[in-house]
Amino acid sequence: MIMAKKVAVLAVNPVNGCGLFQYLEAFFENGISYKVFAVSDTKEIKTNSGISLTVDDVIANLKGHEDEFDALVFSCGDAVPVFQQNADKPYNVDLMQVIKTFGDKGKIMIGHCAGAMMFDFTGITKGKKVAVHPLAKPAIQNGTATDEKSEIDGNFFTAQDENTIWTMLPHIIEALK
Repeated sequence: MIMAKKVAVLAVNPVNGCGLFQYLEAFFENGISYKVFAVSDTKEIKTNSGISLTVDDVIANLKGHEDEFDALVFSCGDAVPVFQQNADKPYNVDLMQVIKTFGDKGKIMIGHCAGAMMFDFTGITKGKKVAVHPLAKPAIQNGTATDEKSEIDGNFFTAQDENTIWTMLPHIIEALK
């Protein structure tokens, strides 16, 4: 029996709970193993709406362990619009390194809202079509941003926002099983 793939889920702080839980519930219901890493210096994070969550680990502990996972999910949230002001924080430096490492290794890359923009910042989307939040579209330099609800291009699965994740979720599950 072939084991389902293992997924590293990145949750920014604060994270959009609607987006995060669509992935987690779908993985859980389909027997796909995952671990949630806070893009923070603590495992305690909040949703955009203020609900406290304690996740599995922090992103610093994912660095150097990328080979233990087959896929990466970037779960967007209200931390992203203020990313530039916090780009030098160790956990955000780790975030960009982890994204680049997963991308360079050709692993499955999944994200919504500004997820494609974060992937694009590292250069890993070169030649790929990506779906991204309309406000983040001008920031896409390496890949090609479209106006589609979601895009699947090779190992990249991207959606415009949390309300369009459902359009790619069945394809994500298929790729991870």
